[in-house]
Amino acid sequence: MLAIGSDHGGYTLKQKIIEYLKQNNIEFKDFGSFDNASIDYPNIAFPLAKEVANGNYEKGILICGTGIGMSIAANKVKGIRAAVCCDTFSTRFTRLHNNANILCLGGRVIGDGLALDIIEVFLNTKFEGGRHANRIALITNIENNTL
Repeated sequence: MLAIGSDHGGYTLKQKIIEYLKQNNIEFKDFGSFDNASIDYPNIAFPLAKEVANGNYEKGILICGTGIGMSIAANKVKGIRAAVCCDTFSTRFTRLHNNANILCLGGRVIGDGLALDIIEVFLNTKFEGGRHANRIALITNIENNTL
């Protein structure tokens, strides 16, 4: 199951993504926001990231104005590898090589069509493992010793 959340800057794009998820029978939980009212992005990013890190959701999508704030906040949670992606190439490789478990998008940066293409790549690309698993293990070791 997928977790999705946004602040006010990502709300409109989140609604388009939710339509896509429903059309493709992809189960999800919406962590908010639930309207365009101003909200602090960490209040969405932290609960969603904790749920992904705990294994309650396989992956997550976070949307704010640029995607950057959400990624910074989500990456403070141990076990999260959140990546801001603005193209399908970066998205493919963040899954293949980095095993990113949260995709961050900028609702004020990319259009709806590109966002949906990015999401399709994110959801359908599997981690390659191999030498990349060793690198993820190094990151996990850093997390275990510093967080």
